[in-house]
Amino acid sequence: MTPEPQPTLTTSHPQPAAVVHHQERVAPALKSAGHVIVDSLVAHGVERTYVVPGESFLDVLDGLHQSSIETVVCRHEGGAAYMAEADGKLQQRPGVAMVTRGPGAANAHVGLHTAWQDSTPMLLFVGLIPFAHRDREAFQEFDIKSWFDTGAKRVMVLDHPERASEIVAEAMFSAMSGRPGPVVVGLPEDVIRQQVSPELHPAIPVAAGGLSGTDSAALKAALAESSKPLFVTGGNDWTQEAATQLTSWLERHHIPAAAEWRTQGTVSFDSPSYVGPIGYGRPRPTYDLLEETDLLVFVGTVPGDVITDGFVCRQDWSKKNFLVTADPSLRGRSGPVSRQILAKPDAFVRDLECIDLPVKEEWKAWTARMRGEQESFAALPSASPAPGKARMDTLMANLVPRLPGDAMVTFGAGEHTNWAHRYFPTRRYASMISARNGSMGYSVPSAIAASLAQPGRRVVTIAGDGEFLMNGQELATAAQYGATPLVVVMDNQEYGTIRTHQERHYPQRVSGTQLKNPDFALMARAFGGFGITVTEDRDVPAALDAALAAIDGDGVFALIHLIVEQRVKAY
Repeated sequence: MTPEPQPTLTTSHPQPAAVVHHQERVAPALKSAGHVIVDSLVAHGVERTYVVPGESFLDVLDGLHQSSIETVVCRHEGGAAYMAEADGKLQQRPGVAMVTRGPGAANAHVGLHTAWQDSTPMLLFVGLIPFAHRDREAFQEFDIKSWFDTGAKRVMVLDHPERASEIVAEAMFSAMSGRPGPVVVGLPEDVIRQQVSPELHPAIPVAAGGLSGTDSAALKAALAESSKPLFVTGGNDWTQEAATQLTSWLERHHIPAAAEWRTQGTVSFDSPSYVGPIGYGRPRPTYDLLEETDLLVFVGTVPGDVITDGFVCRQDWSKKNFLVTADPSLRGRSGPVSRQILAKPDAFVRDLECIDLPVKEEWKAWTARMRGEQESFAALPSASPAPGKARMDTLMANLVPRLPGDAMVTFGAGEHTNWAHRYFPTRRYASMISARNGSMGYSVPSAIAASLAQPGRRVVTIAGDGEFLMNGQELATAAQYGATPLVVVMDNQEYGTIRTHQERHYPQRVSGTQLKNPDFALMARAFGGFGITVTEDRDVPAALDAALAAIDGDGVFALIHLIVEQRVKAY
């Protein structure tokens, strides 16, 4: 056969404009869907992901290999999920965790429940069995939607590789829009290996809402009629700028603000308008405060179970409650609703600045009275050690004066947390990171996430002995990545909160609450940090000095194992 003639090369001279041939656009090189997922996370501002690796999402791990995202390898999926949840509380975008199918997903569920009840934006990526193996009882197969549908805002599965970037954008949007929360994304291991276009889906803007004209008029009128108004701040959807603006507005008008349980710091601990926490972390019954006020304005949260003492107080339908939340469903709300304002805290505070009212003398007296109670409640005990066993009061009295203004505390659940509720000076937004669903095992992972996210801050975590052993192994993660929290383990050899309930309902019948503990300081040293055990109160100041010196001088985490008496409480 005669070969076809080859095209002849043209000269380099330009052709007349009428016959110029436009160069065809060259399609970019394809990438695997797993790599596109990583690129999309980078484009959305994700700085780190908390991972327990699995063979089901190897292609995503490979995409992380040379990306700008720091891959924090954790020791348990529960710890990884807690770290991602804490990261979501600290950042202006969701925290990200990655785990494998079946057992890995089951272990991560505790962090997802925390994110759901705490309204924390979070993404949980779960590796899945190959698409072709589905519904054949394959190794570690499970139904991801059945498992997570009731505990996540949305559950998505990447069944079409070309939608990889779109699903990341949708997951980010869902986690942050309205009331924030967790989103689960399933990644079949064969789908994420398929080649797709590397073009990325743009970020989807999240509506912030705000005060409408009628909202503003209604709130202004309600405040003008009120003699004892009270703001309650909460949730994880704030910025420091909004927190500062709200504090200034409240102080200018001599109006008080309380903090939702375990969210202290939005209005500074030192502000004359701050009157303390509402919920389990307050020594007096919640209804004392909630029933006396004639106008409640909840910002970023709603009056739920804990605030209302089990849906008991503030249930009179004649009471005035303004609820400022971006969740139109008002999920978790109890009691009366005078008006709902659909707005995220930043948007609400921006518009609140435009409301100016003459200050009432009743407001001044009301705020001063409650502020006096808070100052008395939070006054530090003596820093001088007492004879006998170590005491948390002595530790807090020596620690608090040494804390910088931006110090942060984290903790999980238990009576040990009450020392932080009472004494820790929370002076800015996100200076108290905790699990409002009462989840144990949160203290150490959350402290690690906080230390990695904001390495310049002093991070303190207060853990109970029972709680510490649920995720204390993550100290290995702290050592590996250079996290430097101060870990205080209050060892009273029991599950203290449950013992308290037990004594109330089944007095003198202690059952299932007592513990025998290891040497926690030795554990800390074994993991590569500083550890010291304190049994006598006279040794508390020196132990604290040594722990802080190890953090600041050696750049390691430090653990103080404080062995205390049983049945000693913060209040």
